Amino acid sequence: MTTTTPTRTAVRRRYLLCPPTYFAVEYSINPWMDPSRPVDAVAALRQWGALCATLRELGHRVETLAPRPRLPDMVFTANGAAVVGGRALIARFRHPQRAPESGFHQAWFSRAGYRPTRAGLPSEGQGDFLPVGARILAGSGPRTSAAAHREAEQVLGRPVVSLALTDPRFYHLDTALAVLSEDQIMYYPPAFSAQSNHVLHLLFPRAILATDADAVALGLNAVSDGLHVILPEAARALTARLHAEGFKPLPLDLPELLKAGGGPKCCALELHPAGGGERQ
Repeated sequence: MTTTTPTRTAVRRRYLLCPPTYFAVEYSINPWMDPSRPVDAVAALRQWGALCATLRELGHRVETLAPRPRLPDMVFTANGAAVVGGRALIARFRHPQRAPESGFHQAWFSRAGYRPTRAGLPSEGQGDFLPVGARILAGSGPRTSAAAHREAEQVLGRPVVSLALTDPRFYHLDTALAVLSEDQIMYYPPAFSAQSNHVLHLLFPRAILATDADAVALGLNAVSDGLHVILPEAARALTARLHAEGFKPLPLDLPELLKAGGGPKCCALELHPAGGGERQ
């Protein structure tokens, strides 16, 4: 039996990024962070710049959030808000080290014409809320509470599918699952509970499954426009699978940001518009 490779279409998108001007690993709030390992700030800025340039070369619009001293994780803008259909739910960070970031995100969204809502429960933006088609996949675990899923459903106006994260290395949903298109995802089954794996298999029976090696390289922390997929260079098996599924993987090397448990997706908050993106 022969199978036909699906035709993939890129959609122009809009992203919010923040330069890693003050990036450092000064504390440990996830298993990847080790303050004893030095960070090369110049290399981090260069690697972030490559991500920014790649998004722009693909035709996407890139906005920037001004970095702030003493907030080294602001580079990970995806954690700052969940944005769906022109609505923005501003994060309520679980850890006090990141809590001040929410105010700067709220101010940016207000200036950009949104009417942002500050989360009332622990909730960390697109780190744990990923729109796919007409629904939102939502992770619960170390950062976002399961109760926050109902709050997000009300604010963002779309049904939420709750998924339980069980491995502390995959502390946000976007470290264990990536949305590739309106009907396709890739994910790492061992990061989820048995019930969540059952739900994902029912919803996405042809999903791409990550190997252990690709998962620990944070290969699932990827940015996709429906055709092009920006992912960590070390995720070689995923790169091959994406090729086979009709996508165009664009590997990037971001080792400095990985020291804080971050990758391409952590650094790119997608600003989902009310009417969808523009097909290329």
